[in-house]
Parts: sequence; structure tokens; C-alpha cells
Amino acid sequence: MLHFLVWLMTGFSTGHAGAEQPCVCKGQETFPVPPANKATLFYIQRTPNTNTILYDVKLEKGMPDEEDPVHAYWIRYQEEGQQEDLSFIQRNYAYGLKSKKLSADKYELRFVSYKKLPFYLVKAADNQFHVLATINGRNIHVSRVFLQIEGGSFWLPNIVCAEVKGTDPVTGQEVIQNFKP
Repeated sequence: MLHFLVWLMTGFSTGHAGAEQPCVCKGQETFPVPPANKATLFYIQRTPNTNTILYDVKLEKGMPDEEDPVHAYWIRYQEEGQQEDLSFIQRNYAYGLKSKKLSADKYELRFVSYKKLPFYLVKAADNQFHVLATINGRNIHVSRVFLQIEGGSFWLPNIVCAEVKGTDPVTGQEVIQNFKP
């Protein structure tokens, strides 16, 4: 996971993610779509199992919690489908987000595993909060990240394909980018 996040942040932040060799992720069509609500921002799924990490906005009186605006947690589909908080290692070295308040309704978010690419928690035209990222010079509301992993280790998985899915905030069209890290 750390390898992917480093690749994801490096490729996207330099604008070269689209220059990577294209790939076709396999298997994501069999993964469950987690239940969404107004707080759901995006989720990450990866092989070799269907356990899913969700990111929800934490609201207080309609505005993001200033200290911790996003809550990341698992849905453990491989067990009983229960929700579970990220472990200390997962929260502090891989999947956790650090936030910085930029205005009342805008926060900069960065994965703890790589800080070079900012994501932004923003209140959009639909009056809901979304995570906005710039991919290949194009702004998208990120909804899902899928990682196809084949081997490697816990600290350095071998990610053979990554898929980032979202919508264009202007046109509403679905945007899907596949990359071979």
C-alpha cells in the first residue's frame, strides 16, 4: 500500500500519471459496493480481499470537524461485514489522512504515507462535501480507488494496476483512470 500511495502521489503531483503504461485492473467488478450516505467521501479497495477502507466527512453543525474532518475505517467484508477503525499502523503509516483547514468549508488532505499530493475536502455546488483531486490536469470528485496487488510484502506490495474513479465536477461525467505503477 505504501508503494502505491508513493506512486499515486508522485505520478499525480507531477502530472505524469497518464504517461504511465496503461493497464486493465481485474477483479474489481466482484467487489461489493459499500453503503454510501451523505458523509461518505470515497473508498479504497484492493486485492487480495474485499475488505474496504471508507473515508467519511465528520460534520459538526453542518461543517467539518476542525481537528479531524475525515474518519477512515474498514468494512470487514471477509469477516462479518462489521465496521472497524484503522489500526495504529494503518492510520499512521498507510491509510490515514492529515488535514489542514484552509477556510470554513475547505480542507487540504494528505495521506500520511506520502505528503506531496494534496486532496481537498470541499463543499461543492450540490451543497455536499466531496474530495477533489487533480488527475492529469483534470479536477475530479474521487469516489473510489482500486488496487490490484500480486505478491510483494505488507510494507511494499507489488501493485500491478491501479484504478481511480470519480466524477468531473463540471460535467458530472464519470472519470476512470487506470495506471500501471
